[in-house]
Amino acid sequence: MNDTAPLIRQGIRDALPIFLPVIPFTLVLGIAILESGIFPALGWSSSPIIFGGASQLTLITLLGDGVAVAAAVTATLIVNARHLMYSAAMAPTFQRQPGWFRWVGSYFLVDQVFALSMLRIHDDPRSFRTYYLSVGITFWLCWVVGTGVALFLGPVIPQSWGFGFAVPVMFMGLLVTGIDRWPKAAAALIAAAATLLAADLPHRAGLLVGALVGVLSGLLLERRR
Repeated sequence: MNDTAPLIRQGIRDALPIFLPVIPFTLVLGIAILESGIFPALGWSSSPIIFGGASQLTLITLLGDGVAVAAAVTATLIVNARHLMYSAAMAPTFQRQPGWFRWVGSYFLVDQVFALSMLRIHDDPRSFRTYYLSVGITFWLCWVVGTGVALFLGPVIPQSWGFGFAVPVMFMGLLVTGIDRWPKAAAALIAAAATLLAADLPHRAGLLVGALVGVLSGLLLERRR
């Protein structure tokens, strides 16, 4: 335990600062749940079940707009399709891990955990596993508690505060820091162009089209590379 304690502390210290920009996102999700007409506890349950801010927001928003459940779930899966690239990048590292970790670790593979863990992929398997789980569990606890608190704070926050900016700003920061090779930059540009061209589609489907096109183009470019 003594040799893993520093890694656990490091994982917690690394996870807490990157959660700060996510706090406005929890409020956005909380407000979306309250405005959707969905029972608040049911809406909040998407946090521990799905554990993915963008996909949760997509699901809650579409269900609140009256979209069919099957269509809303499909759209949510498309938004989460970017995790296919995360999985591909992490596959060599996960292959050196025990079977139980491959199942448990994949649950925590959200944007922020991926960004931090990629810096540790060359650690020995045990050190990587300890750090990864420390970051993942810390971020998970913060997200679950944060979205729960947001349900109570949402109604008392003035709309003039304009927390809607939080979502694009947070993902833009992750996008910029995550682009380190030309295939990623090309995929981001292709996704942006596709989203712009499909902006007039109903139910915000342009975002889904852009996400799907970006993921597919990124996978094809990485394979060619």
